Amino acid sequence: MFQTLKDLLDSLMQPAHTATAQDQAHAVQLAAAVLLVEVVRFDAAMDPAERTAMVTALRGKFDLAGDELDRLLELAVDTSRSAYDYQRFTGSLNDHFTQPQKVQLVEAMWQVAYADARLDENEMHTISKVAGLLHVTHGEYIAAKMRAKEAAGV
Repeated sequence: MFQTLKDLLDSLMQPAHTATAQDQAHAVQLAAAVLLVEVVRFDAAMDPAERTAMVTALRGKFDLAGDELDRLLELAVDTSRSAYDYQRFTGSLNDHFTQPQKVQLVEAMWQVAYADARLDENEMHTISKVAGLLHVTHGEYIAAKMRAKEAAGV
């Protein structure tokens, strides 16, 4: 497992011209998963509803089997613990995601935040900061928030 973590982290740091397509795909998947985990990073523990929201978002975005999703989420949690900024993750996503995909990720972050029926300032701050780094406009950000809020029934 630690070798896999090291390989994925190394792939995040490789220049694009030396990374394989598979390495880049893994890096993008990890970056998206880490940002979803970051939403709940300040909670004492990940609520089952939040985990379900993350898995649903990742399953909708990436064609991964159940065990691959579990490994990705576990790796994202481990990576999140040592992350000191969002730039290395958002940079990778800016290079590989379209604008609608970035908005979908922000919406998924809101879905994770609303999953436990408690929205706190740390969650809102994290999503706002990530949205800015992904160049999501304020209008797109608010629309994503409203769609997630409506879907959560809040």
